[in-house]
Amino acid sequence: MSTLLLDPTGELSPAQRLPLAKPASLAGLTVGLLDISKARGDVFLDRLETLFQSRGVKTLRFKKPTFTKPAPLPLIQEIAGKVDVVVEALAD
Repeated sequence: MSTLLLDPTGELSPAQRLPLAKPASLAGLTVGLLDISKARGDVFLDRLETLFQSRGVKTLRFKKPTFTKPAPLPLIQEIAGKVDVVVEALAD
């Protein structure tokens, strides 16, 4: 099954990609927690981080400069190079 991803920033032709397989477990993986800079997103991620760490899951935190724009390429590259799974906080 192919998934159609649309980029709200004005893509001219949509890319079709297969979704990545979900890990069977988070054991031994590093979970990235991405705060997109919306109000109270950090509160949500603080709670998730506590829950993950209480279960022995390693976490790393990241933050976008603003929620109004896509993440800068260097941030995306940093996240991709350091974590196995990402949780993105969307909160208000």
